Amino acid sequence: MNDDKTTIQEIKNMLLKFRDERNWKQFHTPKDVSEAISIEAGELLENFLWMNPEKSQSALDNPESRKKIEEELADVVMFSLVFANSTGIDVAAAIKEKIKKNAAKYPVEKAFGVATKYDQLK
Repeated sequence: MNDDKTTIQEIKNMLLKFRDERNWKQFHTPKDVSEAISIEAGELLENFLWMNPEKSQSALDNPESRKKIEEELADVVMFSLVFANSTGIDVAAAIKEKIKKNAAKYPVEKAFGVATKYDQLK
């Protein structure tokens, strides 16, 4: 499996199979899964605690720390897809709509090269 050859639906199906084999559907409420996403995102962030931007980038060059980062990212993405499965959200459609909305809030001519919130762009 890799990003070039695996669809979102294939991953969602793998997660459904994993869940159903363990009878875990009962635990996959929107509240519980959204909490899990937040917790896993915190665990991802923990890998960069107290690092300056340069050191956070170099953490990815170390095979041991990179593996931990990959695992936490996988947890965030997997729980996000579990959430989508549990709620019937079409991830690709939601992303497409959000990018469209963000494009209107962050027009290229105002947002190019700046990290300013949309309501502060000039």
